[in-house]
Amino acid sequence: MLEVGWDQVFAWRLRRQFVSEPAAGGVAAIAGRLAGVQAQVASAAETAVAIRSRDAAPNALADALAAGTLVKTWAMRGTLHAMVPDQAAAALALIGAARTWEKPSWQKTFGATPDQVAALVEVVSAVLAEQVLTRDELVDAVLAEPGFAHLGEQLRSGWGAVLKPLAWQGALCHGPARGTKITFTSPGRLVPGWTGVPDPELAAPTLINAYLGAYGPATPEVFDAWLSRNSLRKTLVRGWFAALGDALTEVDVEGRRGWIPTEFADELAAARLDGAVHLLGPFDQYVLGPGTADTALLPAEHRAKVSRTAGWISPLVVVDGRIAGTWDRVDGEVTVTMFDGGQLPSRALSTAVAAVREG
Repeated sequence: MLEVGWDQVFAWRLRRQFVSEPAAGGVAAIAGRLAGVQAQVASAAETAVAIRSRDAAPNALADALAAGTLVKTWAMRGTLHAMVPDQAAAALALIGAARTWEKPSWQKTFGATPDQVAALVEVVSAVLAEQVLTRDELVDAVLAEPGFAHLGEQLRSGWGAVLKPLAWQGALCHGPARGTKITFTSPGRLVPGWTGVPDPELAAPTLINAYLGAYGPATPEVFDAWLSRNSLRKTLVRGWFAALGDALTEVDVEGRRGWIPTEFADELAAARLDGAVHLLGPFDQYVLGPGTADTALLPAEHRAKVSRTAGWISPLVVVDGRIAGTWDRVDGEVTVTMFDGGQLPSRALSTAVAAVREG
């Protein structure tokens, strides 16, 4: 078993996530390395990419989505993510394996039976196979079919609860925006070479390796918390990890055990922090990957300052790999608030602020 300290873990994560060493490649390389970019708020997703890129163009992520280089869909934890197609397909397969729409509590809340969801998959797949529709256009097309009239309100909901199971089964994804309106289309129409949602057993290695390659070392339980808020059976997720065998290495991080892809074990052991300060935007993967409940990354007493009401995740001040404060932009100026009320070294802060402004 490899034994390392948290300083090594954070140094390795900062580099792997293109925070300490921005990417020379394009937006797809960044999204792939992060196992998806949280895209509920489009501007936050663009910020996440820009901060990690040496030369990202304005609206780089939106352009990649329009080109089908990335796909935007409801993925981890039921939230919108921009992902490279193979990881998106893998995530949909694993989330879909939970079959949440077949649970009585889901049916009671949203008024759709498993048979109705299956019928919706067929109808929506056919409607979107060759076209891009706004939400209203899609809902009108669905309601024109018999048996769905009672789902009108749910289908029009901005939360997309009834549409999410359709996304997880590959029936729809987000298309290019039409002005201020979102659109939907078929992944097969948008993404060149889309081969559909794979079997979960085949998909698991793709997503587990991607996750651990950015946020490891981690356990199956932490992976599932990131993926589905622990909606999957524990034995199923543990089985996916076990099936990877020697491709994963167990790591002890100051008494906490987890796994990392074996190919990165030497890099992790050699990783060292450089004392840099980093400012990351709202909803950043650096904290969403491990989760805001990870007290090694974010002290429990300060969690509410990062994970705020209505699901808002604050912009982050990262010092030595740990979340040490938040920041905001007021009248064009960056204002930093440290958790302990302390001051950052002026040179380190200036460098971090400059990186945000350039991004």
